Amino acid sequence: MQVLLIDSSILGDASASRALTHEVLNSITSLVPTSKLIYRDVVEEPIAHLTGAIAAGFRPIGPTTFDAATVREHARSASLVDEFVASDVVVIGAPMYNFSVSSQLKAWIDRIVQPGRTFKYAPEGPVGLAGPKAVIVVSTRGGSYLSGPMSGLDFQEAYIKAAFGFMGITDVQFVRAENLSRGAEASAKSMASAREEIDNVVRLALTV
Repeated sequence: MQVLLIDSSILGDASASRALTHEVLNSITSLVPTSKLIYRDVVEEPIAHLTGAIAAGFRPIGPTTFDAATVREHARSASLVDEFVASDVVVIGAPMYNFSVSSQLKAWIDRIVQPGRTFKYAPEGPVGLAGPKAVIVVSTRGGSYLSGPMSGLDFQEAYIKAAFGFMGITDVQFVRAENLSRGAEASAKSMASAREEIDNVVRLALTV
């Protein structure tokens, strides 16, 4: 079983999402010790944001001749989508920044949503090609967005579910820690609750 782990927090060792993604990984490997890991830290090794020239490497748009740097980006797009498609489980650390995902995570998603690889256009509309696989998202937020007045500002989890659903992946599980900016007590309580959920979420994911 191949596991792809993506970390996207800018906070380094102080990151709640990074701590939890690695606990998710530990849970997976305890159940499937032979798992093969591919790890990407999209902050330490950032992926260039999409441009017309880069997108033309996997979409029939824009220019048809490219400089050497752009050709290398085309190869990187191919490598990123190859490892994503080949993975059975994808673990994503996705902190909420300004109501959505980090720009670094968005850059990775922009490279793997590729026509002919992870979706196709059909007469009835787009069809996802990337399933079945499980995605486990570690969602960390400073406030509370599950319900109440802030729920309408959650463009983080909704975007993630929509993006992977578009690629044909309907099994998206969340390990969630909220209220991390509401003081030490609230943060500790939320992290403890998230840790308690990890093994259950992993078992659900591994049944796919």
